[in-house]
Amino acid sequence: MSRELADLSFARFLQLHADMANEGAYDCAHFDGLELDEPDVRNAEFTECAISATAVTGGVFRHARFNDVWVHGSRWIRADLSETSWMDAEFVVDAFSGIEAFGAALRRVTFHNCKFESVNLRAAVLQDVSFVDCVLRHVDISEAKLTSVTFPGSEIEGLSLRKAQLKKVDLREARSIDIADGIESLSGALITRTQLLDLAPVFAHALGIIVKDR
Repeated sequence: MSRELADLSFARFLQLHADMANEGAYDCAHFDGLELDEPDVRNAEFTECAISATAVTGGVFRHARFNDVWVHGSRWIRADLSETSWMDAEFVVDAFSGIEAFGAALRRVTFHNCKFESVNLRAAVLQDVSFVDCVLRHVDISEAKLTSVTFPGSEIEGLSLRKAQLKKVDLREARSIDIADGIESLSGALITRTQLLDLAPVFAHALGIIVKDR
């Protein structure tokens, strides 16, 4: 179950901030209702922070670090989140479109009711990550490493996972799974028999099997 702002252990210490800066260090900062166009937030550090009802368009967050962060009702469009680090983070009803997040590291991160459209997570590392009731369209996790990742109630469409490494990845509670390429990299994932039947045509195509009724 997702948390509200008041549920955060650091909620009473939060202070409103009107902007984010390159190499800034933020502790108990609350970014609320902002319109951030092309922000330069490289190498910034966020600890026990909250981001709510904020729109981020473009900008660079490379190498930024987020520790114990809560993000609610925010939109991220065409932002560069490559090689960022997220630990103990929670996203609630957020939207991500055209995001570059290759090489990012996510540990103990939960997404609730979030939407992902054309998000690049190539070579990212995801550990103890949950996508709960999310929609993932054209997400690229090629060459990524996923450990203990779950997708309860989520819809997955056009997933790319070439050369991805999966360990304890549980897809059994996903509402739907559509693999665009890299089906062989599902090794290490848990799926149901029904999901296996749904994915059978993709497996057959990858193996060069021609299925043809008489």
